[in-house]
Amino acid sequence: MKMLVKEPRYSKFLHKMYEGWMGFYMPAIFCPVTHKGREHFKEGENYVVVINHNSLIDIPVSAPGLPGPTRTLAKDSFAKFPLFGPIYKAGSILIDRKSMKSRQESIAKMIEVLGQGKHLALYPEGTRNRTKEPLARFHDGAFRVAIEAQKDIIPGIILGTRKILHPTKKFYAWPNKLDFHFLEPISTTGLTIDNVAELKEKTKQIMLTYLEQHKDKL
Repeated sequence: MKMLVKEPRYSKFLHKMYEGWMGFYMPAIFCPVTHKGREHFKEGENYVVVINHNSLIDIPVSAPGLPGPTRTLAKDSFAKFPLFGPIYKAGSILIDRKSMKSRQESIAKMIEVLGQGKHLALYPEGTRNRTKEPLARFHDGAFRVAIEAQKDIIPGIILGTRKILHPTKKFYAWPNKLDFHFLEPISTTGLTIDNVAELKEKTKQIMLTYLEQHKDKL
């Protein structure tokens, strides 16, 4: 399809396909998703959306949940997953975490995606949160990219996926209703690389406050 349909039509087609597929699949497995806060996405603007990460279910929920073409960052091994592998491959920037070259190239690819007008969905915790805390330690990458591209950050909160596929349990799955909420944008206008730590901490505190207010749904 990508050979036949050029950008930006390809990304728009891909996003509509994801929306349709997940709009059918998630209710079909008794895990419907409710969205809140999409009005924070202004028409004609794209954002770095930073999302909490508790479960493998987060990834197929996140990209289709954003209003518009989106790319995310995913481990290259995800492309080998049955069923969801082709989705990860088509809609993600794949990265080999063991390769320094791959990690460095991913930064340039993410900035390129933002330059194309697409949203970038990132998980600043880096991997699933296996701790007892609402959020694990944040990495710098998402905030560095947002500042370099001068794109606002929108915090995204996914609630309920830990109850479906817990990050510390194997061969376990249980249906549950999900919520995907978007918070108000955080401006990066005028910020420089020297402000990465400050932006990271500000974003994390906003997300922690929201998670505390909705801890019954975690």
